[in-house]
Amino acid sequence: MNQSRKLFSVCIPAYNRAHHLPALLDSILAQEFNDYEIVISEDSSPERSRIAAVVREYSLRHAGLFRYFENPENLGYDGNIRNLVAKASGEFCFFMGNDDLMNPGALETCASILQRYGEVGLILKSYGIFEGTPGHVIQEIRWFKQEKKFAAGPTAIRFAFRRSGVISGYVVHRDSANGAAIDTFDGTLFYQMHLTASVLIHKSAVCTPKVLVLCRAGELPDFGSSSKEKGKYVPGKYTPQARLTMLGGALAIIRNLKETKGIDVVDDVIHDYANYFYPYIRDQLNLPLREYYGLYRAYGRMGFARYPLFHVHCCLDYLLGERRFDALTNFVRRHLGRSPRLGHSY
Repeated sequence: MNQSRKLFSVCIPAYNRAHHLPALLDSILAQEFNDYEIVISEDSSPERSRIAAVVREYSLRHAGLFRYFENPENLGYDGNIRNLVAKASGEFCFFMGNDDLMNPGALETCASILQRYGEVGLILKSYGIFEGTPGHVIQEIRWFKQEKKFAAGPTAIRFAFRRSGVISGYVVHRDSANGAAIDTFDGTLFYQMHLTASVLIHKSAVCTPKVLVLCRAGELPDFGSSSKEKGKYVPGKYTPQARLTMLGGALAIIRNLKETKGIDVVDDVIHDYANYFYPYIRDQLNLPLREYYGLYRAYGRMGFARYPLFHVHCCLDYLLGERRFDALTNFVRRHLGRSPRLGHSY
């Protein structure tokens, strides 16, 4: 590792939610590991002045730690992620959602992984989901009980691709990510998955069972204001079309990997999504049956219909509804251990 630059750039794509920013910054500043900078890119949101005021206050108290940028125009989610990678000066980018929290010890955990493994391109996090206060964690997502390394190439991409969907705690090798910069997938809301597929061609992934971040439940999405997002997303909710666009974008990314790099993990990725499909229909379970059936058919045409658990999810989840399905999975987790098929995996 290059000792002349910071190990981490903690990257925050800022758009509205100024009231959550102090808690996020406090959670970063509470880290005992200090080899990092904080890079914030404000994406021309209605709350720009409030965000700038918060950053100004913190910058005065922590001189030299913050680098703050304001985009002249709204780049959208994907464009702002790419912009942050370009602006970052650390060896690794550690992304944080603008309403989430960094867990104590997160940077130290990642630094330890990087010291013990060579040629790491991506650290796959475990993470928690909380309601209200960070002490009220309603769910934790872990992939393994022990730390696990995935070799560069198809092995790492196959496992890490879908599991890169949550931006908080996304830790990627900065120079590799910057070298993969393209705008082809702007508007998918999954630019980081393009980075995963690109970076892991030559670098390994390490999955940690330690919870790195806490994600806030219940916040409504703000997507839909940029030129690449208008007409695809409606701020404040996920429409059926938005869900189709997002998942279609993810599949376009992995198919592009096959077309441009000759790495074919398309069927593996589709199968992986099909086995864990609840997150992609969870907020659509209150649709009228006719509309829900149309969504089900559209998903099926993407390739998911080949796999039985896709149909199980779509039928069982709709019959139970979100509240009863969540209660069922929580029961399974408590009494039988984590369900690898019916549990949440965002």
